[in-house]
Amino acid sequence: MANTSSAKKAARQMVRRTEINKSRRSRLKAQVRKVEEAIASGDKAAAKSALAAAEPLLMRTAQKNVIHKKAASRKVSRLAARLKAMA
Repeated sequence: MANTSSAKKAARQMVRRTEINKSRRSRLKAQVRKVEEAIASGDKAAAKSALAAAEPLLMRTAQKNVIHKKAASRKVSRLAARLKAMA
């Protein structure tokens, strides 16, 4: 348990940030799942629009340090490659 007032404040802030980060992470996962489902169904137009929506969200979550910058880039790259491979 936090003893000092600054440690108590840090604990309060951590709880608040954790909630925000959880929300961001789940929103991100849902968006990526939409892209993957569109690719799996073979709908190239839907996959392309889903990727266009997911890419800025991925980069924004990386910018907020919810996920690592390179992890976001890797995810975008792999999704784009899978989209491109669709015939």
